[in-house]
Amino acid sequence: MTKPTCPACTLEDVLSHPDKWECATCGHEWPKEEAPEAARVVKDAHGNVLADGDAITTIKDLKLGGSQVLKAGSKAKSIRLVDGDHEIDCKIDGVALALKACFVKKA
Repeated sequence: MTKPTCPACTLEDVLSHPDKWECATCGHEWPKEEAPEAARVVKDAHGNVLADGDAITTIKDLKLGGSQVLKAGSKAKSIRLVDGDHEIDCKIDGVALALKACFVKKA
């Protein structure tokens, strides 16, 4: 079994105990059975995997607040995937927006 890097400080100075790992530099401890987090996969409304830099198109009219509406078919280039409820940060017509992936398709 190879020694992992510390999840807190990312250094490789790790001590092995029977049931846990301990970072000798920062003192962070974590259980040995803890698996690293799997990479998050974001999919559009049709099941296509999205990545940073992709272009997207909205699939339905979206209310932005008040009386503003983002029309279906609006396009965004160079999206950025983020953690949270709204997975996509983008700009459409010069306006910065956060969108849910279920309302867009990959262009």
